[in-house]
Amino acid sequence: MTGTLFEQLWSDHRAGTRADGRDLIYMDRHVAHELHSPRAFARLRETGRKVRRPDLTYQALDHSVSTFRPAGDTGAESPFIVAARAGCEEFGVHVFDVGDPEHGISHVVGPELGLTTPGSSYACPDSHACTVGALGVLAFGVGTSELEHVFATQVLALKPLKTMRVFFLGTPAEGVTAKDLILKAISVAGADGGRGHAVEYAGPAIEALGMEGRMTICNMAIEMGARTGLIAPDETTIEWLAGRPLAPQGFDWDSAADWWRTLKSSPDAAYDKEVVVDCEGMETQISWGTDPSQVVGASQRVPDPADAEPARKEAMARALSYMDLKPGTPLSEIAIDRVFIGSCTNSRLSDLEEAATVLRGHKVAEGVKAVVTPGSSQVKRDAEARGLDKVFKEAGFFWGESACSMCAGGMGDAADPGDRCISTTNRNFENRQGPGVRTHLASPANVAASAVTGRITSARKLLAGD
Repeated sequence: MTGTLFEQLWSDHRAGTRADGRDLIYMDRHVAHELHSPRAFARLRETGRKVRRPDLTYQALDHSVSTFRPAGDTGAESPFIVAARAGCEEFGVHVFDVGDPEHGISHVVGPELGLTTPGSSYACPDSHACTVGALGVLAFGVGTSELEHVFATQVLALKPLKTMRVFFLGTPAEGVTAKDLILKAISVAGADGGRGHAVEYAGPAIEALGMEGRMTICNMAIEMGARTGLIAPDETTIEWLAGRPLAPQGFDWDSAADWWRTLKSSPDAAYDKEVVVDCEGMETQISWGTDPSQVVGASQRVPDPADAEPARKEAMARALSYMDLKPGTPLSEIAIDRVFIGSCTNSRLSDLEEAATVLRGHKVAEGVKAVVTPGSSQVKRDAEARGLDKVFKEAGFFWGESACSMCAGGMGDAADPGDRCISTTNRNFENRQGPGVRTHLASPANVAASAVTGRITSARKLLAGD
């Protein structure tokens, strides 16, 4: 194959081209969630159409499900959930329902089950659909009207995208995780650096990551302004997918794995844009502002707008005002009120293990509220089998159920007005986790360390006894 991986997958899935220049891209798999599917189902009903491929379509219930719900509560009180269930029953769509063994966040459940595999295409009405790009999947977030279109036709009308490569050069310092790498990349490229592009992540630091770390990287492609992001599959990908319930089996597995090994950008592939991230000796990263590009190393200070490029001064000043921070303040002196470990970015088993390693033998600082929510029922079961729930509970965390939770402050899973929260989520926008809430983005390890000290803290410093 020639060209970039993205160009190859786009070509493989192009079913035609519209008169307006948009390509019709066939979707191999499709997972909806309950905030968008009820309206899309209603439109199908109004126009007398059906779901074209119910066998390739699934429904997750994650955005309007409280993670603070009592055990056994099915979330039936949410009108979104009631409407989504009814639509799925009417149109023959499988539901990953609350209380079922397969329930969880769509971007966690899909890969976990082997529903998304290398070389395939995928649509979901959520901007972080690009998470599954970590498997070498052509993935797109869609809106409600696009969701309706995929339901009815199994294709998505898209303008051709430019290509962009983010290459991670060098070896980061010990303790630097996937979350640190992607925060650093966004700070280098900018919050709109990937606009109009499909981003491919590459380099030794990416190759060294496990699959769940790669999902964290691709999850935040949208925070770089990109339409999607992906990583070429390799032996790590294949080993991780082996035995997944919906992945190919037997002879089909061998054939699929052989094909997956061919999916990569050609050595002479040309990208429309390239960004190099120098990770040599890079420390862990923490956001200080109100967009994911406003990031510095954990040992550094809050930057001064006076030192910034003219185009960035106003945005930085506004961010400092909202975050109630003064330039020059060491991040290590910023006290926090709340911590959250969860979301489609960092709620997988390896994320929980990373945080638990830091928490063992420690307690949450007095006055700090701490919450952890596994990304799926399977992650929750696996974590409890390893005793991770006990580590969190003994430290003083609330051990919640699986769903989106405090990522967007829905269904009462929000911080209190004015709280300063350090979080493993993907967005630190104004009011994202509740009215007036100030959010700092960090890795699970750094969030756990900050819970213990009551201020923004590098896990490496805490584990070293500093």
